[in-house]
Formats: sequence, C-alpha cells, structure tokens
Amino acid sequence: MVVWTVANHKGGVGKTTTTVTLGGLLAQSGQRVILVDTDPQASLSYYFGVDSEELSTSLYNVFMAGKSVTKDDVLNCLCSTKLDSLFILPATMALATLDRKLGTQSGMGLILRRALDLLRDEFDYAIIDCPPVLGVLMINALAACDRVVIPVQTEFLALKGLERMMHSMEIMQKSLAKTFAYTIVPTMYDKRVNAATEAYSTLIRTYKDRMWAGLIPIDTRFRDASQAQSPPSVYCPKSRGVFAYAKLLSYLQKLETQK
Repeated sequence: MVVWTVANHKGGVGKTTTTVTLGGLLAQSGQRVILVDTDPQASLSYYFGVDSEELSTSLYNVFMAGKSVTKDDVLNCLCSTKLDSLFILPATMALATLDRKLGTQSGMGLILRRALDLLRDEFDYAIIDCPPVLGVLMINALAACDRVVIPVQTEFLALKGLERMMHSMEIMQKSLAKTFAYTIVPTMYDKRVNAATEAYSTLIRTYKDRMWAGLIPIDTRFRDASQAQSPPSVYCPKSRGVFAYAKLLSYLQKLETQK
C-alpha cells in the first residue's frame, strides 16, 4: 500500500481538496483507497456527508487502542462513500485532546503507521489529510507516509506556511531518523492576479527541484462538488481542476515506480 500525507501549516491551501480529488481519481481507476482524516475539524469527513459527532467509532478509537490496535478495530471505524472502492477513516473533535492525553507517552507517534500496516492487504493507497499544526496527529501522519504532498496556495501568506512546514519536516526527520520524500504542489492559481504569478515565481526560485512542474488552477466546480458530497472527478470529470489533478496523480505515481 502506498501512503501519501497531504500537509501544510497554512489552512485553506487545498489540502482536503487534494486528498479528495486524488482519492477519487485513484478509486475510479480501480484502486482500493482509504482516506484518513486526522484533522479534528473533520472537513474531509464532512465532505462525504459523515457527521463526525454522530459516529460511534472513528480515528480517535484507533489512537485510544494504541499499540494494541487490531485490524478489526480499524476496519470497524471505516465509512463508505459513493465509490465502492473509496473509504474514509473519519475524524472527530475528540482528536483535539490527543496531544494532552498521549503527547508524553513513548511510541505514540507510530500508532497510525501501525494501523495502516494492518490494512496493507485491503487497500492499494492511503491518503492522509492533516491538520495545520505540528502535534501528535501530524507527527503520526508524517511517520506513516511514503511521500508528503504539500499543497501551497499561490499567495504570500501560504509561502510563509510552507517555510514553517519545511522546518517541521527537518525536526521530524531527526526525531524519526527518516528522510521525507516530498512534493510541493502549487494550488489555487489565478493567472489574472499579479500576487499569484509573483508567488509562483518565488516558489520556482526557492523550491524548483522539489516542485511539481504543473499548477492546480482556481476552479469553482470544486465548490459544487463539495456541496454534492462527491469527488470532483465524479461530479465534474471534465473540469480544468480535475484535469490538472489527473496530471499530478500521474506524476506522483511515476515517482513511486522510480523508488
């Protein structure tokens, strides 16, 4: 199973949209996919119509099981979607308490990796949607992944968030003794806006070797897809945004084959 973590310290840069769209494209191509919501705000879960406050089991239960988590524990937490091969491991607000409950315990940064390892025979891909803060949840998401996908909105404040994200990965590489493979993805690009073109130029100058060469454009159809609780690749398969994400997916899959 290939595991990608979608992360950035800046909110509103397209993390959930990236997770949902890549997941939808993979599922439609015949892959078995699990999307993992590690954000207490549960945007990914709500996207698919999962009301996190009405759930009896969720990712929180996986963390509470800790080192003793079983395959059945994880499978019992999954929610289905409109696509037969796409499943959600949902979040709840209770995840916000994990730093206080688990932050000082040893081995707590590897719970998610352990849980996903139990599902390797069940799924081809796992994509983890992260909260915008460095804590137990992001640490688990980084420790579990094969690659970090970093969406960066093409505007100045998002560039600052990227700097913080890069610093966090440097810290985590030392503590986990793991070198992260990562890809920076420019998102929400609007060529009519000078600030967007300037931000994109800055990204190229600073991170060219770590960037995907393409761009994810502003696409209002994504909002419509969200309202319909459907992956954009299902709701608006011919939209320019979905076309861009399909190219990104091909690029990421090619990187996996080169390992």
